[in-house]
Amino acid sequence: MSEEIDRFRDDFYKIIREMEKVIVGHKDVVRDILIAFFSSGHILLEGVPGLGKTLLVKTLSNALGFDFKRIQFTPDLMPADILGTQLIIEKDGGGKEFKFAPGPIFANIILADEINRATPRTQSALLEAMEEKQVTIAGNTSKLEDPFFVLATQNPIEMEGTYPIPEAQLDRFFFKLNVLSPGHEALKTILERTTSNEKNEINKVFDPNIAASRVQEMKMLAREVLMSSEIEDYIVNFIISTHPEQNIDGEYINNLKDAGEEKNKNVAAGSNGNNNGLASKFISYGSSPRGGQALALASKVMALLDGRANVSFEDVESVAIPALNHRLVLNFEADAENIKSSEIISHIIKDLKK
Repeated sequence: MSEEIDRFRDDFYKIIREMEKVIVGHKDVVRDILIAFFSSGHILLEGVPGLGKTLLVKTLSNALGFDFKRIQFTPDLMPADILGTQLIIEKDGGGKEFKFAPGPIFANIILADEINRATPRTQSALLEAMEEKQVTIAGNTSKLEDPFFVLATQNPIEMEGTYPIPEAQLDRFFFKLNVLSPGHEALKTILERTTSNEKNEINKVFDPNIAASRVQEMKMLAREVLMSSEIEDYIVNFIISTHPEQNIDGEYINNLKDAGEEKNKNVAAGSNGNNNGLASKFISYGSSPRGGQALALASKVMALLDGRANVSFEDVESVAIPALNHRLVLNFEADAENIKSSEIISHIIKDLKK
């Protein structure tokens, strides 16, 4: 298996090197996008305009050699504009028939640009396709191409005229990544590259004839990485620690009086190895089992990148924030004190190490 791991790492970093010919900075974002891709997940990118989110997705498509489609989400976008529709066409011998005209969702890599500008109905059409990897129109079901990878973007500063993605649908994204503004050196490099005649050409990492099969091999290898019972317990305890109404032994606190006493005890104690006081104080709803699945799969890819066939605790911790930060529903107290999901996740990591 060591040869397969080495080949996985080589191909993974080849993709990164090709993308870095165009993408400046965002190294962690590029790595996390590829981790999600080889885990068969989807990405939600959040960042202000002009940070290169669209360019990042296009560059990924060029490096992998797969079909790319961009869908610009607007309030008047309809589900049929994404999924496709049935058209009435004239038959050669006379008469008419229905023919399915596929929408832009039928591609390997989809950029759902500013997804929060579309209505909930249109958002649901995309998110259902992400989950089922198929679309059904007029009773006819069509499978989506494999691989199928969605990167949705949203702008965190313009809230007027937007429709926030419901928490239950946010859960369908494997990772949520924040694209930050570049630093001094990165911004200088961007200026040099974009204001000159120099063009950096992206080479396809895989032979187009075997690209799909090679990606599938890499995805299968990631799932074959070993995970000990201790690591599984750690992931389970991590997910349970995000639930204010449940203790680490999986027991729910059903009685409201007992729940209040338990919460006050946890907040007063801070971190006690069994219940996370910070989570109990600031979280309304914790992560779903999908969060645990994301932690497990992403950790397996991290292990491969480190040349190992088994998952470590550090692998889990390194992917915890992108895997869980959009799966925690914080309460008003957290908002009032400007507490972020990432802070709570970091606190849980320290708590579980005790």
